[in-house]
Amino acid sequence: MAIRREDVERIAELARLELSPDRLDQVAGQLSRVLDFVAMLEKLELNADPPAETAPAEALRDDVPNGRRLGAEIATAQAPEAEHGFFIVPPIVENLNP
Repeated sequence: MAIRREDVERIAELARLELSPDRLDQVAGQLSRVLDFVAMLEKLELNADPPAETAPAEALRDDVPNGRRLGAEIATAQAPEAEHGFFIVPPIVENLNP
């Protein structure tokens, strides 16, 4: 199914996105390929295959604590950066409102 550039413009407007003309064409192509793939998946006959099997319930152990605990200092001992038992990681959220 082909997505028209006008469709992408409308979606971008609703999502408050600013897309360049080149990017509009690129996104339209990507969305068209996604919808084509979904259409292909819809044609698959899935009822003919039995459901996947999982491990039998008796093979699973009960989730019971065993009393052993791993302390924070040991857990973070090999971390690239840690302080007082906590991992130190770089921030991953950018300030979008300068």
